[in-house]
This record gives sequence, structure tokens and C-alpha cells, in this order.
Amino acid sequence: MTHHNNLTPPRGTVWLVADTHFGHAGAIAHTDRPFRDVAEMDRLLIEAWNALVRPGDTVVHLGDFEWGHTPARAAEIFAALKGHKHLIVGNHDRARVTSLPWESVQERLTVHAEGRRIVCDHYPMRAWPGSFRGALHVHGHTHGSLPGTSQSCDVGVDGWGYAPARVTEVIARMAATPEQPEERRRARERHEEADTE
Repeated sequence: MTHHNNLTPPRGTVWLVADTHFGHAGAIAHTDRPFRDVAEMDRLLIEAWNALVRPGDTVVHLGDFEWGHTPARAAEIFAALKGHKHLIVGNHDRARVTSLPWESVQERLTVHAEGRRIVCDHYPMRAWPGSFRGALHVHGHTHGSLPGTSQSCDVGVDGWGYAPARVTEVIARMAATPEQPEERRRARERHEEADTE
């Protein structure tokens, strides 16, 4: 596992996803997911993923892929999912997940797509590399409980119809959000205060 790398996908669509929690009954209860049980959740998450992602596409999974299945079942689910898959390790991702044949496994990844620099981490950041130069930040972990900003967004399945999010749609959602990241907002406020003195 590496700490931080850059990725420029060679072709195809780039998808971002987090918090699938395959096999995790607690995710159904704690986040009010509309599934009867783990079997239904797993089946519908796989179907939703494969309805969007093509075999040549790139998928960056921002952690909490699976929790509760056997290593064999986790491998079956992984194999059933289309795309070239990269993992950003989440707090629920153990060896049975990190040892799957991902294209890469790391703690943080910067994706260069659609002319943008996108810093991917399982956890939301208040400040991230390049934020003052327009870099975007995507994360998981919060299951849609934190509001996004003009430069940051939760890409967990709970906020995206239980499916991966196309990178262009994520960028558009951020662009439509007026709230600036805290670090930028505070810098602007300090600058405005200095101008009034």
C-alpha cells in the first residue's frame, strides 16, 4: 500500500464511489438504507454499479468496500464489479479487502480528470493539497451527513442513489454548491477585514 499517488486515467469514464459496505447489516440499520437484508443490498449495489460502469472505465473506491463477508465472498463481489478498480483504504477495509486484485491500494489518491485535480481520501478534510489553486476534494465515511462545498463532496453511495458517481456529475454538484470550503472562506474573511481597517 502506498500513502499517496497520482492517477491520470488513460481512457473511459471515471467513477467515484465510497461506503458500499457490502455484507454489512449494520450499514442498513445505521444509515436507513432501503434494503430488506444484506443479500438484497449486495445484489442491488452490484446491479447499480454494473448498469453504469463499462469494463474499460476507471472506478476509484474511497473506502469501506466490504464488512462481514468471508474472504471468498468478498472476492466474488469484487470480481462481479466492472471497471479498473482503485481502493482508498477506509476504516472498515481489512486484509480481505486490501488483498483483492485492485489496480492500486493507497491511503490517498489524486485523480486528474476532466481538467481538474481531485484529491480522494476516505475521510473528509477541512483543507487539502491544492485547495487554494482549485483542487477539489472527494471523500466517503460520512454517509451523506456532511454538506458539500464548492470544492468538496461526499461520494458515498448513500448520497448518489446507491451507485457510483460519474466524475463529471460530482464536479457539477460541487460547482452548483455556493458554500466555499472553510479554509478559503476564512482567508477571504481575513482579507476583507484587513481591507476595512
